[in-house]
Amino acid sequence: MTPITFTLNGHSVSYDGDPGRSLLSWLREDRDLCAVKDGCSGQGFCRTCTVEIDGAAKLACATPLKRVGGRSVTTLEGLPEPVRQVIGEAFVRHGAVQCGFCTPGFLARTRVLLQDNPDPSRAEVVKALRHHYCRCAGYHGIVDAVLDAAAILRGARPAPPPPSHAGVGGDRPKFDALAKALGESPFVDDLKVPGMLHGALCFSAHARAKVLAIDTAAAAAMPGVVAVLTGADVPGQRSTGLIVPDWPLMVLPGELTRCVGDVLAVVVAATEDQARAAAAVVDVRCEVLAPLTDPELALASDIRVHDGGNLLEQSVVRRGGDIEAALARSAFVTRGTYHTQRIEHAFLEPEACLAQPQDDGLLVHSPGQGVYVDRRQIASLLGLPEAKVRVVQVATGGAFGGKEDLSVQGHAALAAFLLQKPVKVKLTRDESILMHPKRHPIRMTYAVGCDAQGKLTAVQADMLGDTGAYASVGGKVLERAAGHATGAYHVPVVDVVSRAVYTNNPPCGAMRGFGANQATFALECCLDDLCAQGGFDRWQFRWDNALVEGLMTATGQVLEGGVGVRATLEAVKPAYDRAAVCGLACGIKNCGVGNGMSDGCRVLVEIAAPDRVVVHHGWTEMGQGVHTVAIQVLCQETGLDPDIVDVVVDTAYGAEAGMTTSSRATSLVGNALRDASAHLAADLKTGTLTDLVGRTYKGGWSFDLSTKPGAPGKVITHYSYSYATQLVEIDAEGEVARVVAAHDAGRIMNPALFRGQIEGSVHMGLGYALSEDLPLKDGRPVSTRLRDLGLIPLDRMPPVEVIGVEVPDPLGPYGAKGVGEIGLVPTAGAVANALRAFDGVPRTRLPLFPRKEPAA
Repeated sequence: MTPITFTLNGHSVSYDGDPGRSLLSWLREDRDLCAVKDGCSGQGFCRTCTVEIDGAAKLACATPLKRVGGRSVTTLEGLPEPVRQVIGEAFVRHGAVQCGFCTPGFLARTRVLLQDNPDPSRAEVVKALRHHYCRCAGYHGIVDAVLDAAAILRGARPAPPPPSHAGVGGDRPKFDALAKALGESPFVDDLKVPGMLHGALCFSAHARAKVLAIDTAAAAAMPGVVAVLTGADVPGQRSTGLIVPDWPLMVLPGELTRCVGDVLAVVVAATEDQARAAAAVVDVRCEVLAPLTDPELALASDIRVHDGGNLLEQSVVRRGGDIEAALARSAFVTRGTYHTQRIEHAFLEPEACLAQPQDDGLLVHSPGQGVYVDRRQIASLLGLPEAKVRVVQVATGGAFGGKEDLSVQGHAALAAFLLQKPVKVKLTRDESILMHPKRHPIRMTYAVGCDAQGKLTAVQADMLGDTGAYASVGGKVLERAAGHATGAYHVPVVDVVSRAVYTNNPPCGAMRGFGANQATFALECCLDDLCAQGGFDRWQFRWDNALVEGLMTATGQVLEGGVGVRATLEAVKPAYDRAAVCGLACGIKNCGVGNGMSDGCRVLVEIAAPDRVVVHHGWTEMGQGVHTVAIQVLCQETGLDPDIVDVVVDTAYGAEAGMTTSSRATSLVGNALRDASAHLAADLKTGTLTDLVGRTYKGGWSFDLSTKPGAPGKVITHYSYSYATQLVEIDAEGEVARVVAAHDAGRIMNPALFRGQIEGSVHMGLGYALSEDLPLKDGRPVSTRLRDLGLIPLDRMPPVEVIGVEVPDPLGPYGAKGVGEIGLVPTAGAVANALRAFDGVPRTRLPLFPRKEPAA
């Protein structure tokens, strides 16, 4: 075979292997150039693998090595260092680096753009980047960063100095952001250790089937295969779950598969390609059965997805009297049935895990949303005490709730434990879409009444959610939907029933908003219908009914402080008065899991050296900025230089926390660090860090007073809430022209991070409203391609005006509230109401503009 010779980052190289192998695979696996990321497994969509070939931006995943002979290939690592730094620092400065997985691809494309056009217009930047995909940042900060970098590189202005304010309220650059932008901070799939093996999963081909036999002989005989593991090899409890342990790591012969994401075997081999080739020949014999895919039918069916029946959980909220009488007394009543769709999280980094033996236990490198919960579930699978399992949090390339459940961590841990070898298991993009839980589709039948003056009188709602094959947190999602059924408004009489139902569809679980999005869409559409019936002004109607201190949420919790709904309404009022055609929606979102469960965490501050202080906590950094907030709180309380502060999430340090969910990380870690910092600050008054080397300072905070639904006495559903109002303007063609997003953060801990979170939330909310969907046929996604998910591209993203509102929360650190989820709770309702204002047609189903069919 004739070697393929070309130039890589200025050096001549030669390759004599398979000429059809992708450039991406060779760069990552043979050359350890990991700034090129693999986000779509060769689908050619995400652009995270962008490289420069002969001065043009190309996709490494779609470029076979045979096409680079005699050419010049440049990765982000090979760019001139001053250029790399200028572009990377501009992305950091503009908050354009959140999870950071997509950022190296954007930087590579930016370099090519600015090489050809040193002074681009905003439209030219948008055109150049329009095919790049980001799920976190909402794109506007990215475009701003490119324009900023262009001006600096051509000498139009110098790079600005970094912000001087390092404490709370300052624009402290995001922790590790520059390293992520440059591709230097590793994600799990970038990790390699000596002797590492690779695992691949064999999935069920059918949503519902009885497994008769699993023959692994052919797979075991394939080249490079070290072992083929099945459910019979699990030494501990085979099923796991965040709340209900109903999800088997692997399905055994004699059992039923419940969805197409079920795993039947794990093949471990010397290389990933060998493992995947062997997994493809595992011989599974089964009796195919008709899947149960409709939640309405599932409730009435004699077929049981699980032995306990198909109703996972029912939540009931009733208060204030007879609902039918209250509706009968109302001057105006609107009734309707609203449907929301199943959607995919579409985080950039597909799931991966590296596990390796350590002493007489296991070390697990996890990208999940809770290392301590991962540890508990892995220990249960392996039959080990938790102390024998150490889980280290690796940077997570986006999650949005989709990485709460244990996925490949369990399979990698099992293989590493049994073989006593390091094992990495990762999913392709197609496998990821099959396996992890989605956002719940919910059918909601609403009746909402108001009096002649436009004051709400009653809300009745019946909600039915398809929770799919496994519980995940589906029961709690439907519980939150019920708890947010009256939105950000006071309603005297409430009657809500919400049910989560098992089917043979892919599981549904946590996703940004956690049930509040669905309920808010239905309710806000109902409010505009009441306004149309009664001739009420839509802004005034919401102002008149908005929650204030002393009024109660749907669950009956009387709010005692920090209620910012009206402040957000005031913030959008000028835009409302100016807009020709617009829609409004308000939102409320709980901070903390509540509902009778404890919210809390521990932290540990370690003085590791005179110039190194380490914050240990248990929360996942997945783009939202929790590590940065932790540093800002510590520096605010102690006066320490933030440049000497590191953050580590590792179960070895005992800084326990739960899942990074419910918009609670900022408030919990902030309060816990204030506790730890008080002791450190006292010691710093009498000594220096040199004197304190080796010492640790512990802190903690918890809230244990929330009440279970239906419990007698004072109702405290959650310890805190955040609030928002969004206004969506429509242009003359019926397109979304602008979004004004006013969000009450209590205290804005970091303005740049706040703005990025809201812009990213609005982008996700617009996709949810307009075009995103994951349709199924017989329980299987019609398509597992990113391009078929209906994601809004950069060049279709409208301008977003973010308005920060600060109504302090009594329990939040410095008054802070959650930000990560509230940002898209009102979006779909505002879009639907804007379109109704445009053409007079009420909207009752998401997405508002569904695709007819996935692209071929």
